[in-house]
Amino acid sequence: MSEAIKHECGIVLIRLLKPLSYYKEKYGRYTYGLEKLYLMMEKQHNRGQEGAGVACVKIDAEPGCEYIFRERALGSGAISEAFAKVNRAIAEGKAEGLQGPELPYIGELYIGHLRYSTTGRSGISYVHPFLRRNNWRSRNLCLAGNFNLTNVEEIFDSIVAQGQHPRHNADTFIMLEQLGYLLDSHHEDLYRKYKAEGLRGRELSARIEDNIDMEGIISTVSQMWDGGFVIVGATGSGESFVFRDRWGIRPAHYYADDEIVAVASERAVIQTVMNITTDQVRELGAGEALVIHRNGEVCPCCVAKPENPRPCSFERIYFSRGSDGDIYKERKALGRLLTPQILREIDHDIDHAVFSFIPNTAEVAYYGMMEGLNNYLNDLKISRLIELGHQADAEQMKSILNHKIRTEKLAIKDIKLRTFIAEGSSRNDLATHVYDITYDTIVPGEDSVVVIDDSIVRGTTLKQSIVKILSRLDPRKIVVVSSSPQIRYPDCYGIDMSRMSEFIAFNAAIELLKEHNLTSVLDEVYRKCKESESLPTDRIENYVKKVYAPFTDAQIADKIARMITPEEVKCEVKVIYQTIENLHKACPRHPGDWYFSGNYPTPGGTRLVNRAFVNYYEGNKDKR
Repeated sequence: MSEAIKHECGIVLIRLLKPLSYYKEKYGRYTYGLEKLYLMMEKQHNRGQEGAGVACVKIDAEPGCEYIFRERALGSGAISEAFAKVNRAIAEGKAEGLQGPELPYIGELYIGHLRYSTTGRSGISYVHPFLRRNNWRSRNLCLAGNFNLTNVEEIFDSIVAQGQHPRHNADTFIMLEQLGYLLDSHHEDLYRKYKAEGLRGRELSARIEDNIDMEGIISTVSQMWDGGFVIVGATGSGESFVFRDRWGIRPAHYYADDEIVAVASERAVIQTVMNITTDQVRELGAGEALVIHRNGEVCPCCVAKPENPRPCSFERIYFSRGSDGDIYKERKALGRLLTPQILREIDHDIDHAVFSFIPNTAEVAYYGMMEGLNNYLNDLKISRLIELGHQADAEQMKSILNHKIRTEKLAIKDIKLRTFIAEGSSRNDLATHVYDITYDTIVPGEDSVVVIDDSIVRGTTLKQSIVKILSRLDPRKIVVVSSSPQIRYPDCYGIDMSRMSEFIAFNAAIELLKEHNLTSVLDEVYRKCKESESLPTDRIENYVKKVYAPFTDAQIADKIARMITPEEVKCEVKVIYQTIENLHKACPRHPGDWYFSGNYPTPGGTRLVNRAFVNYYEGNKDKR
């Protein structure tokens, strides 16, 4: 993506199933679990560069000894900073005479989190994991997640109605309080039950810890939540869990053997760190939980009935690392499926076209595009050879077989320029040079250049840098290809795409409405969106679709092409988008396409898209 957007957070859970002495004897160190945590977090650094946090739980720690450790840090170097603090704590423990399992951060259970802020809230207090402390080990709760709730206000009101007084209304705090409240209630029930049976002291505590119904607590609380989420957590007594929303929006994968349970947002991360094959990693299904009890029993279970699962397709297009085997194939398919549209745009004149990609995330889609173009060329070669028949000589056949698709690395992502040192036009001029070109790669005035990107969100980088710099090659035409469909609607499930005015497709539709004297559509949409604020959730529709309804996809794409063409660029600029139909062909198991279609999987999503339009119409730029 030429314009980076903040997106989904990353989670890790490591649970060692053997005594710590086992790992010391087999692997030569007590830090085996901690090292796996570090590697899985580093391998997912793409999922969060604003903060990172780690937590460790020591199971069966003696009274008077700390059993939950946590460290958090801010910034792009947060992982290194957090683990540096962890290592210092271990070194200080050794200096005090502690050894092996006595040391801080040497335990059986680890949680890791990488954060991207998608709600505008920042600071160390918003970095996961979160802790809810209590003198009873089993009532301590550590929580982290990849999520965004769409009904926070309703949940907040229900918590207040229970008599609680939350200190924050952020969804992370709300989730923590809800889970903590149910855990407390369950703990009280067990306390009364076992005390009535005559148990006291440590025997009573142990019986409670051995009978925590984590599955029931998760099932109860998750029924209230509307949104996309994967939550990992642990109690101070060693119950650990991960669970996924019932729409399957956010991803989670896990691996378990007799030594370890490893959970991460991305499958390839587990494969790399644990050195295992694809089929050994399981995906947590929509509405499923994986609970690891304090005794090491691993229990996959269903905690919420799946509701028309819609896993996020943007994970496949852009957000997840392309090293996953299936994602790699899907991104290639996205590029390959664009071939017919590309050929039509250049009038099938492949002899006067040079193909490339916009670095760096579009590279895999580029390989798929080239595969499709080469398939087309091979069919063309076969036809020409058949036409020659038996009369063909060696030179004629050689000429046909040597016919190639022309490829070059036209665009180069040079450096991240420090544009803050300039203002106004100087700043824009510096932004032009974020990308550079490879000179003398096309025939000026004759060749078209075709460059593929994985998605186009705002279009600013295309206009200020890419199109402008490519025009210096003096091509006959510039064709920008997006391997994703037009991004028309905001996300509300954990990706920082919440303002309507940020999307070039939305702005193009607005301009077309103005050109066709149809601005009354905006007034109508605003009226319906305002009226929907008082409607029950199940009666709300996505009224923003009416903004796009008067125009075809091609009309909007053509308008976008004009909008990203700088005044000084004289050659024709065209934009080609993936179709939603082909998106689903390429990514058949991830049908979540609300960014493109406006078909939100949850009622809260539909409510929030209407609210986003109201904010746009009223000029509330700071509201999401």
